[in-house]
Amino acid sequence: MQYKISDKMAVMKPSAIREIFKSLGTPGAISFAAGNPAPESFPIEAIKEISANILENDAVTALQYSVTEGYPKLRALIKKRISEKFSVGTADDETIITSGGQQGIELACKALCNIGDAVICENPSFIGSLNSFRSNGARPVGVPLEDDGINIEKLEEALIAEGEKAKIIYVIPTFQNPAGITTSLEKRKKIYALAQKYDVVIIEDNPYGDLRFDGEDVPTIKSMDTDGRVIYCGSFSKILSAGMRIGFACANNELIQKMVVAKQVEDVHTNIFFQMVCAEYMEKYDLDAHIEKIRDLYRAKCHLMLDCLDKYMPEQLKFTRPEGGLFILCTLPGGIKLSDFIARASEQKVFVVPGTAFNCDESAPSDSFRLNYSMPSNEEIEKGIRILGDIIKDMLK
Repeated sequence: MQYKISDKMAVMKPSAIREIFKSLGTPGAISFAAGNPAPESFPIEAIKEISANILENDAVTALQYSVTEGYPKLRALIKKRISEKFSVGTADDETIITSGGQQGIELACKALCNIGDAVICENPSFIGSLNSFRSNGARPVGVPLEDDGINIEKLEEALIAEGEKAKIIYVIPTFQNPAGITTSLEKRKKIYALAQKYDVVIIEDNPYGDLRFDGEDVPTIKSMDTDGRVIYCGSFSKILSAGMRIGFACANNELIQKMVVAKQVEDVHTNIFFQMVCAEYMEKYDLDAHIEKIRDLYRAKCHLMLDCLDKYMPEQLKFTRPEGGLFILCTLPGGIKLSDFIARASEQKVFVVPGTAFNCDESAPSDSFRLNYSMPSNEEIEKGIRILGDIIKDMLK
């Protein structure tokens, strides 16, 4: 049969990162391509105990349908935590539990954007969010990302150029994916001011905010929100378990109610059993102590990778120096073709994500690649970076 694929899906491409995963079963492969949390960060024993207790004492609740907004106990615990830790949430805000942080972004786009509307994004940006926008018929419009966040002048130019078509500013201000950089407080204030000036909504995506291991915290954009225009999306994927798919979104109640309706036609509600597991962990265990252990782990891994980049890479290679999160973005020296570099690295069983995967304009070129340090072992980090360094040095000859 000749299938007639819908226009909005015909232009969609598979995630470059998920496609790379298919090659990782190769013996001896070193992957810097994932965005996964370190397996040793999972509190397995605690989850075993909590799961057994739920199935022993509250199995019907765990196995039955539930409300779309999410498990009440978990919502209350999240509201308390994000208020205390990130100054997020007002009397006019509500919180919904989502199936991973990305669903909150997708639901917001579905609630706000018509086909052809523009979502102004940092360029490069998270491929999952870009595809969420595209799948809903919205257009990701890229604005250059600088060392301290999005280029403010270019952001205003994009807002003016798009006019009424501009509906959302989407940013990952803390340990950005893929760049690893953090937006300065000054720029966060300016982003919010521009959103007010041009009357658009901000999606603040903060899945990595708990993972700061160097430097000082920067206030969230949502903490500045005085008129209900910031949607704050978070996740437990990086601090508890990625496979649970527990995320959340906090926004003005009027907007949350539209997101609830959108979610009802997608998955009815997020997995209630894992919502209960998450709530019990927050209530009965020390989540902050657990996060501190993850920070210690990633601090060591990130510093090792940075040291290896300094040691093995030619000085012409530029790379970011994150203070948290999971990623480092590298920019190749002039004269090296990204696709040739990726191919040579793959031949030597070292896998990275090409920067083209994160472009708002999928046809645009890139000279960057993303590295992840949470998944590989220390030995793999040193060996893999040495191999990549040797390839680049050879390509510079």
